[in-house]
Amino acid sequence: MPDTTRPKVAVYAAGFDPPTAHHRRTAELLVGHFERVIVLPDGPRPERAERESLPIHRAVMADLNFAGLDRVRVELGDLERNRFTPNHELPALLGLSPHEVTHVVPAALVAGGAAGRSRVQGEWAVGAEFWRTAHFTVLHTPHDAPHPGDLPPRSQCLEVPSQTSTAEVRLRLLEGHAAPGLLTPRVADYVRRHGLFRATPPAKDGVYRPGLPRLRVLHDERNPVANALAAELKPHEHPDSDVIVVVGGDGTMLRAIRAHWRERLPFYGVNTGHLGFLLNDRAQVRFWERDLRLYQLPLLWVELVSETGEQLESLAFNDCWVERRTGQTAWIEVSVNGAVRMPRVVADGMLVATAAGSTSYARAMRATPLPFNTPLLTLAGSNVLKPEFWQPAVLTLDSEVTVRNLDVSKRPLQGFVDGVDYGRVREMRARVSKIAAVELLFAHEHDPVAKLAMLQFPQPPA
Repeated sequence: MPDTTRPKVAVYAAGFDPPTAHHRRTAELLVGHFERVIVLPDGPRPERAERESLPIHRAVMADLNFAGLDRVRVELGDLERNRFTPNHELPALLGLSPHEVTHVVPAALVAGGAAGRSRVQGEWAVGAEFWRTAHFTVLHTPHDAPHPGDLPPRSQCLEVPSQTSTAEVRLRLLEGHAAPGLLTPRVADYVRRHGLFRATPPAKDGVYRPGLPRLRVLHDERNPVANALAAELKPHEHPDSDVIVVVGGDGTMLRAIRAHWRERLPFYGVNTGHLGFLLNDRAQVRFWERDLRLYQLPLLWVELVSETGEQLESLAFNDCWVERRTGQTAWIEVSVNGAVRMPRVVADGMLVATAAGSTSYARAMRATPLPFNTPLLTLAGSNVLKPEFWQPAVLTLDSEVTVRNLDVSKRPLQGFVDGVDYGRVREMRARVSKIAAVELLFAHEHDPVAKLAMLQFPQPPA
């Protein structure tokens, strides 16, 4: 007889490309049997490479699909690190002991288990041993209950409603058919506005109309104008919001993005500050009555190593940088994609910026401001003495930059991510995140390109 002892945590790993309403209902059922449910969209698999969505889209859809479920957490580590973690390694990855975890699998994976011919036993890494020692929760519909003899020694069964397979959902979308009831509304909306699962490549940007004003309002409470505009918008706040409205300056928007990007809602900014490159003019407060321009912009994945060897991770919308901590210039080694490009830079610091960040601190380092949806990164130095005459560089979006302190004891460096101080660091690595991005909305009257022209061609005072 199968062992029905229940572990505390259910690990629900699958492709989730796209995650469906059925997947959400399954997670809800699992919550009724376990203290916690961890949903894990797995990393790249060779057999899925040609049809797999980009990691950023899979990450967003997973967050949207399982949002609001109590005791359900979406773990995106495989997608960020671009690797597939076999099930036997998942407890350690998640910081759990093996006996705490049950592995959620469909009935098809255990069929033939009595004869040692199940897919778990034959196809998984260390499959035979894992079959014998791990705990499984086997999902089945009313019509495909597994034979008791095929079940792993430590397992239990959970009946779920009949479903349309993920492959069928993708095919319906590819053929241009609607998928009513198969996707949750928020996932269906995301698929539609980004043109996923079509014969043509997904859209980089598009047009978005919010419809009914269901808002969450965040504002700079120190700014009287922002307070007044926020009060005007408050009657349109809704617990199930569609758009996050940020009222203030670019700094207010950056703080809002850092705090709320994982909610996967579009951001609409209202400028009560100065240039407001990421924001709209305050005259367009009732933005929901019109079509808006939508841009999906990447965040940087930043890894820092402190002087004591501690590994720190963060995300940046604009930029990350290191700068000298003392009166002496810094000595910095710069590598791109593992190749040392500058063995020793003598400067006050080095910065990596997204295109959106190229109009900020990078511009003060003589970097060329870029249209914020340009698929490039900027590498810039502050007061570079050597190499002589070195100018800021532009890098492809898939580049990974590493800056390393060559003289930690005598020439310490301070690390910053979007202006947040991370203390003394010996190394910083930065690349575009595979899971973190933000959608920004703009009224058509607001033209970020025009603001870029203002930066590049300043007008003399009247």
